Amino acid sequence: MNEQTPDIPSNEQPATKQPNIIHVALAGNPNSGKTTIFNNLTGARQHVANYPGVTVEVKSGERKVDGVRLQIVDLPGTYSLTAYSREELVARNYIIENQPDVIVDILDASNLERNLYLAVQFMELAVPLILVFNQSDIAQKRGITFDIQKLSALLNTPIVLSVGNKNIGTDDLVDTILNRTSYARERFNISYGKDIDSEIAAVQSILESRCSLEFVRNKSKWFAIKLIEDDEEAVKLIQVDRNSSGEILKTVACARIKIKNIYGSDPEVIIAERRYGFISGACQKCIRYSPEQRHNVSDKIDHVVISKVFGLPLFLVMMYTVFFLTFKAGAPFIHWLDTFFNWLAYTVSSCWPEGSDSILKSLLADGIIGGVGGVITFLPTILLLFMAISILEDTGYMARAAFIMDRIMNKIGLHGKSFIPLLTGFGCSVPGILATRTLEHEHDRLTTMLVLPLISCGARLPIYALIIPAFFPLQWQAPVLWIIYLIGILLAVICAKLLRATLFKGEQAPFVLELPPYRVPTVKGVLIHMWEKGYLYIKKAGTLILAMSIILWAFSTFPHPPDDMKEGLSKHEIHQLEMSYSVAGRFGKIVEPLLRPLGFDWRIGTALIGALAAKEVFVAQLGIIFAVSEEEDDSETLRSKLRKSFSSLSAFCIMIFTLISAPCIATFAATRKESNSWRWAFFQFFGLTGLAYIVTLIFYQAGSFLMSFFRGAL
Repeated sequence: MNEQTPDIPSNEQPATKQPNIIHVALAGNPNSGKTTIFNNLTGARQHVANYPGVTVEVKSGERKVDGVRLQIVDLPGTYSLTAYSREELVARNYIIENQPDVIVDILDASNLERNLYLAVQFMELAVPLILVFNQSDIAQKRGITFDIQKLSALLNTPIVLSVGNKNIGTDDLVDTILNRTSYARERFNISYGKDIDSEIAAVQSILESRCSLEFVRNKSKWFAIKLIEDDEEAVKLIQVDRNSSGEILKTVACARIKIKNIYGSDPEVIIAERRYGFISGACQKCIRYSPEQRHNVSDKIDHVVISKVFGLPLFLVMMYTVFFLTFKAGAPFIHWLDTFFNWLAYTVSSCWPEGSDSILKSLLADGIIGGVGGVITFLPTILLLFMAISILEDTGYMARAAFIMDRIMNKIGLHGKSFIPLLTGFGCSVPGILATRTLEHEHDRLTTMLVLPLISCGARLPIYALIIPAFFPLQWQAPVLWIIYLIGILLAVICAKLLRATLFKGEQAPFVLELPPYRVPTVKGVLIHMWEKGYLYIKKAGTLILAMSIILWAFSTFPHPPDDMKEGLSKHEIHQLEMSYSVAGRFGKIVEPLLRPLGFDWRIGTALIGALAAKEVFVAQLGIIFAVSEEEDDSETLRSKLRKSFSSLSAFCIMIFTLISAPCIATFAATRKESNSWRWAFFQFFGLTGLAYIVTLIFYQAGSFLMSFFRGAL
């Protein structure tokens, strides 16, 4: 393979001065490695995943080279400049409206013909362009060789070879960016045939003479092509110019009719065929494939991994293994942190005389350390889970999981692409809801958005990590967690089916998902992902959860009962009186009759209210309540106190209720924003709470009946 980066074509003339700031836009197909190269250029801490749709928002970063500042923007992955999805529209609008100094198009070198379609559209747009043939090592292993110099001259565009996950080619790319901005970009012309070229010229002429929008006139040929392709966004743009839109669109309509009469197909089909024809010709001249190119390792693995027989069982086994290893490996670290925070609380308390009723002592030991410490204790489990998921994503397995799940999702009325937001929901519901922007149809978006909180997010994991080891033996811990996650998935499936059959009836859109080649994940990429999630968790613990812990501590401490009410009571009874007299206790007592049929008491009720701010706060609130409500040695852990207060059945029902019930405030706000409706946000909030009550009631009452039946039988 030719490893040399070509010179800038000689027919471009240098400009007079290189700018001190260069605006660079990174574009490319999903799975081309665009985000990895963005990280290499900027050092940004951004998650790199192997399935389409991970980049929805525009990300930016900087790099300084020899006094020149590169301002680099990572655009959402897109297959075309004809915007069908929201992410494609974001990428297209940024390029047209912001006019970056240079566009770097990242292409998967092992799948070049498909990736070049977007590159040809950039060439049509006549923008300063650099092509990066990423994953060139995979292409070489598949027996693909390039004549880079010849292809660069043919496309009139510089080409850089890169291996993004090994940071190979980054310096060559930076040098090419600096050189590229010193040259004026010549127009790239592709012929669509005499008849089509003639109609494009006619539309281009009327745009230049009649359209009042300057940037349309400046890109008149590109807009002429888009209008003839019946591009919805281009048509809307022209309609803004009321004075000339009628004449322009009439000319476009005549051009479309003429082309269709000549070729017997819609103009957009013919134009796309001509683009692919140009690409095919260029590849035949400049690229060579070995006969064995299509029979690669990824294909052989996929015969098993995505087969109808083994695909779904392998997926379930994979998830079970992840949960088992997460608890098994995380248990010692959780125990150490548990012991540490317990010791810290005891040490802080010992700074005051024994029996002291100091408010500051209670705030520090019970409110802050008991609340925040109870949440931080489960950080190892969360880090291990995110590490495992990151490995599965970066290897390429998660894209296969989406492919496998599409068969099931089609049957329940969900779009196959919905798997990506739902998968994101395992980390956090908020980015999962934001990721529904990748779905083109409103019914698909709303259905996915409304059921997404049923996918157990990372914020619920501390609740499971607290309860499961406290009530279930080691051999049952992974199966119980696996069952909890499966219950959430099953309920999401049922609810989605009901929504599609009632509120959101309509035809289902087809699903196409690219399966990237399997890759060995980099240690750096996995650690970045793990640290990013862990940092956000610690940040939340240090801000939101700390604030909520203090508020909940205050609710659990004030007001104090009168001293005469304490006379003659034991220390344990005084603690119980103080808790029940507090704001939290009073509210808990009010809702307790509703919670008793679920196996809960007033203490669980107050913790559930706290969980509305963030699910992790449930653990923090339990830490506060049990720190002041039991007469036990200070070294006793929260788990042991819970075991004394609740049965295994009640513990399981607590997890079920927190899994299904109303999402946190951040999720509520995200649903409101993305659905653009308070109605759907409240529907989700109260609907899930009602569902949680019904399902938990069934579990607890059925479980209690069975336990009584078997005790009686024995």
